[in-house]
Amino acid sequence: QKEIVMASILIVDDQASLRELLAQELTDEGYRVDGVADTEAAKVYVENSKPDMVLLDLYLSGFEGWKLLNDIKRKDPLVPVFIVTAYDTYIDDPRVSRADGYFVKSFGHFDELKHKIANVLGQKHIE
Repeated sequence: QKEIVMASILIVDDQASLRELLAQELTDEGYRVDGVADTEAAKVYVENSKPDMVLLDLYLSGFEGWKLLNDIKRKDPLVPVFIVTAYDTYIDDPRVSRADGYFVKSFGHFDELKHKIANVLGQKHIE
């Protein structure tokens, strides 16, 4: 019998309260979730733990999220990265095309995000 391993998701956001809230929502859905607050920790985590998906805030000590998106995609082009930001102003930014999804944060409205995550990770078979 094959053991079902739930997908792992890394949340990169410098707001601890939002990280914890989102982590709880996704843990309730059965995902394994970790959170980090900065780009260096995110790079180390992605390198060592190879998450199945990354949820990335753009605003990390300035706009380091863009650079981190490029770093992650350069190392592992197949890992889905969703930009999760408080701003809808970047939806037309050409750099968004490197990401696999774009979601504007709103407390308590994670259903759409959870649906998008399920769609992406549901297509990815995890051994």
